[in-house]
Amino acid sequence: RVRELQLKRVLPPQNPDITITDNVLHFRAQGHGAKGDNIYEFEIEFLEPVEPKPVCRMTQRQLNITVQKKESNWWERLTKQEKRPLFLAPDFDRWLDESDAEMELKEKEEEKINKMKIESRVPKDPFKHLKKGYLIMYNLVQFLGFSWIFVNMTVRLFILGKGNCYSFYDTFHTISDMMYFCQTLALMEIMNSLIGLVRSPLIPSVVQVFGRNFVLFVILGSLEEMQSKPVVFFIFYIWSIIELFRYPYYMLSCIGIEWKPLTWLRYTVWIPLYPLGGLAEAVCIVQSIPIFSETGKFSLGLPNPLNVTIQFPFVLQIYLIALFLGVFVNFRHLYKQRKQHLGPKKRKMK
Repeated sequence: RVRELQLKRVLPPQNPDITITDNVLHFRAQGHGAKGDNIYEFEIEFLEPVEPKPVCRMTQRQLNITVQKKESNWWERLTKQEKRPLFLAPDFDRWLDESDAEMELKEKEEEKINKMKIESRVPKDPFKHLKKGYLIMYNLVQFLGFSWIFVNMTVRLFILGKGNCYSFYDTFHTISDMMYFCQTLALMEIMNSLIGLVRSPLIPSVVQVFGRNFVLFVILGSLEEMQSKPVVFFIFYIWSIIELFRYPYYMLSCIGIEWKPLTWLRYTVWIPLYPLGGLAEAVCIVQSIPIFSETGKFSLGLPNPLNVTIQFPFVLQIYLIALFLGVFVNFRHLYKQRKQHLGPKKRKMK
């Protein structure tokens, strides 16, 4: 089965003129061959009808002309004339006789049947669409919640905040209810990863969700003195910017859609924001330590004979170390994901 003609003497041809009319291939080109620079031309009349539009591909070494048969059947020979032209030689890398083709077709059919058998053995998940719908709704609700936070804080910063710092000091009292809702709902991400509903690793999810909720509920929620600190604005603002790109990316992934600008933002924005967010959370904890020392809140006194008190500020100092370790864990995890999604694609070997 010959489909390509390789012109090995005209290397490479210049401005080749290749047409098929009345089942005859006409070739004419200028090139450098055994006789130097010349005009080379030939004609091949095929044994049976072929498509009138050949496909040509020219490289530095040769010119490949692919001619398609009109009907997929076997020819006794390539040309109408019984004697093969001297300049024409079969390419045995692409040659198939009838028995080889039958075996190839049989192998393909067997492969297709085996694939169908394997797919039929895999049990179908009756809740697949329900799970997908839940994930879409979860990511949509979180996206809307953090969008509300981001827009509200931006408007207050550039409109109400002109000439004063009221937008900084009043952030918690204005935004906290929505932030409480979003971060409480974020506990579902741990559950989703734990039961295998999503493929996200469990540890990075636990580190991020519990780390944020510790700052939100334990530090800010329990100390009124901390709620008017400017650092609250930066913590909430950085959190909301990160989620503006994360949740839409996951939502589109649930329905098999990938928008490249969003993918790039999802795996790039975190590079400056995660360290800044970790720094803002650390500043918040450092500012809260004197307040916890003064009030003795959350400090635990053990009964006699131990007569030992576990000071909560000491716990916070240990947590500061864990905070930076958590930032490192998430940073490494996101860097691997970024390399996987945005790194250079490996070329497949032909």
